[in-house]
Formats: sequence, C-alpha cells, structure tokens
Amino acid sequence: MRIIDSKLQVRKLRINDIPQIIELQKESFPYMAAEGTIWKKESLENHIRIFPEGQFVAEYEERIIGSASSLIVKLVSEYKEHTWNEVCGGSFFTNHDPKGDSLYGADVSTNPSYRSLGIGTKLYDARKALAIKLNLRRIIAGGRLFNYCEYADRLSPDEYVKEVLAGKIQEPVLYFQIKNGFKFIKILPNYLKDPRSLNYATFIEWKNPEYKEI
Repeated sequence: MRIIDSKLQVRKLRINDIPQIIELQKESFPYMAAEGTIWKKESLENHIRIFPEGQFVAEYEERIIGSASSLIVKLVSEYKEHTWNEVCGGSFFTNHDPKGDSLYGADVSTNPSYRSLGIGTKLYDARKALAIKLNLRRIIAGGRLFNYCEYADRLSPDEYVKEVLAGKIQEPVLYFQIKNGFKFIKILPNYLKDPRSLNYATFIEWKNPEYKEI
C-alpha cells in the first residue's frame, strides 16, 4: 500500500520549472527520450500560456519529481479513435478548446526513484479536482501499454488488456489507472511513437460524478 507523503505537494507549473521538467521527462521515459518524443521548452511554455490551470507539478523537498500536462477538448464522437497528435494538436496543444467538455490527460511523468510516495495519485487527484471545478463532463486519455512489447508475439493488444484486467498479467500503467477510477474503453492503434507499447494505447475515461449539464 502506498502512503502519500505530506511533504509531497502539487501546484501549477511555472516557467522557471521547465528545465526540471525536461530532465524529469528523460528520467521517466528513457525509451521515448531516445526517440525524441519528450517535451521541449517551447511546448511547455505554450501550455502555460494557453491553459495554466491544467499544468501541474509534484514537488518534494524543493525538487520536482512529477508533472502532468492537460488540455480541454471535445471529440467529434464520444469515443472517437484518435492519435495523440490529432487530439492534442501536437506538442503545442493547438486543439485546446475552453468550450470543450473533456479534460484530456496528455502526459504524466514521475521520477522512478520516488514513485513509492504516491506521485501519480496526487497528480490524478489534481486533475479530477480541476475537472470538477470547471464542470467538465469527464477526463479522458490514451494510456501506454508499458509491458505489451513482452507479449506482442502471442497476444493482440485487446487480448493483452483482457488478460491485464483479469489479473493475469502485470501492467503497471493500466493497473494504476483502473485503481484510480478510470475505465478502459478500447485500444488506440498508432497512438504515439513508443517502443514499449508498440505505439498502442488504451482509451481510458473517468466521469465527473459532480457534472451538471448546463
């Protein structure tokens, strides 16, 4: 059982945090860093400019050990198949729509050396609180299938997820998301260049229990 340390605080991302966020990305996603698919300085600056409320960092003893990037979107259909670039509008979040109905979780990064502190849970809770505050209908995201590369020779992505949900395969990302109240919707192919997930992702959703239709 993880115990969230009281010294771990979540706050909004600030401009002077950006160098730490880039280093955090390298530590969190070494495979993706090798592919060049981690945040750049200019992208993070634009996130703060267009939607500062949706950008969070987790700070512990004056060190940033986690971050979460988000934007607001409205899909053409409820569960439209999409890629990361299509839904976000690329790394600059050009698809951010203040009139949308869904908070989109574009990224969560956590320092591997501090994960026992409950960083991810605190960042997810911050997103949920924001969705409730803004009266957004839901939070959606595409989740990495972190261990799929180890099973791809014998299981399709759908078969893999079925085994994960049945508790037969250890999959840390999806397990964490389900534990935090998200529901698996479907597989998203060609979602994001990622050698571990073979570019597949899970479409996940958390519905705001306090949403009020206007």
